[in-house]
Amino acid sequence: MTDAEIRDILLSTRRVAVVGASDRPSRPSFGVTQFLVARGYAVAPVNPGIAGRDLHGAPVVARLSDAGPLDMVDVFRRSEEAGAVVEEAIRLGARTVWLQLGVIDDAAGERARAAGLRFVQDRCPVIEWHRLGLPAKIA
Repeated sequence: MTDAEIRDILLSTRRVAVVGASDRPSRPSFGVTQFLVARGYAVAPVNPGIAGRDLHGAPVVARLSDAGPLDMVDVFRRSEEAGAVVEEAIRLGARTVWLQLGVIDDAAGERARAAGLRFVQDRCPVIEWHRLGLPAKIA
């Protein structure tokens, strides 16, 4: 994706489901979820193991289907598990699927793009936000 496309995704997205969100501060998903909340996104952390709790002020849900409606699905899962999340994101009408650093599934990306979704893989929105010099909060 181009910088302009990444910028557009980050600035036009409003509601993000973070699949694989963790309540452990040592986990990258903990920090990314915190970052997204601080930037003004409506975040729905998805993790069946901690469902019903709050994470950075956002209620954790057990399933992606409980997170809707959503603009973007941010995926913190192993590459071999990402395809199933992408399929569900397509079914639920997400606009964007974002696979985190180290998460790569080209076939899932092809399916997402064929369904009209924007697809980002092997990148982190926090890193991209800073690299692109985006504002402190979404407008």
